[in-house]
Amino acid sequence: MARSARWLLGAYFVTVWGAGFVGTRIALQYAAPFTYIGVRYAIAFAVAMLAFGLRASWPKTPAAWGHIAVAGLLTHAGYLGGSHYAQRWGLSAGVTALILALQPLLTAVVVSVWLHVRLTRTQKLGVLIGLAGVVLVVAHRVDGGAVTAPALFAVAWSLVCVTAGTLYQRQFCADADLRSAVCIHFAASAVVMLPLAVAVEGFAIVWNWQIACTLLYHVLLASIGAFTILHLLMRRGEATGVTSLLYLTPPIAAIAEWLIFGKPPTPTMWLGMAVACVGVAMVTTTRGSGPKMPIMEEPS
Repeated sequence: MARSARWLLGAYFVTVWGAGFVGTRIALQYAAPFTYIGVRYAIAFAVAMLAFGLRASWPKTPAAWGHIAVAGLLTHAGYLGGSHYAQRWGLSAGVTALILALQPLLTAVVVSVWLHVRLTRTQKLGVLIGLAGVVLVVAHRVDGGAVTAPALFAVAWSLVCVTAGTLYQRQFCADADLRSAVCIHFAASAVVMLPLAVAVEGFAIVWNWQIACTLLYHVLLASIGAFTILHLLMRRGEATGVTSLLYLTPPIAAIAEWLIFGKPPTPTMWLGMAVACVGVAMVTTTRGSGPKMPIMEEPS
């Protein structure tokens, strides 16, 4: 694949991922989080089956189906459920994206502690720098009253779920066909979230053109389009390059939020994002004895 093509595909992937947080904020003005997620994944499952699921290789055993479903619930239902409620409870798209961009840092710590994989000095320093950047941004927002305890709990839940799902998938679903795995992920998420939407939220959604546009964005551009690009890059050995670009998503989310909602990031936020991005870059791009960080599966 030509270098220019790799950069264009990577830029699309990261831009869709970052702007997806702002798309979520728009959608949550007209739909409750569980309701929106359930509808999104029901539609995404139908589209994915027609787009590539019918040609996929499916799991051969019930255990394999179960492992893939669990990984999907963690990386989709748990991840988006937490991040959507964090925004519903007042956390901005930029700050949400910044905290969730720490997933490679948390993965590195988990791998180091439980799997006894030694981090390099640069990676250890990167973890500290990344955390310092987030503390700088979040502390500033707390002082301004823009961050609440429920929102922080929700985004922390989201971060734990996506990290656990990534590690679970690497451990138990490494040989699964990526196409069938994504279809199972979508189906499992819809099956869990739609009943929760009815029980917890009364299936609260206002059907209008804004919801239609955000669903179109999240289903086609994110769930299907970004997945296809990720699959293409992974098959050509470019997954590490895409992973290293993920630390660009917080500033993209902050800029998109500024353009759409007219709330520019403060200088302190820009500084904190820059510091955090440097930390994540140090963890994900360092070579040597440290662990290779797996890529997150899907933009939010």
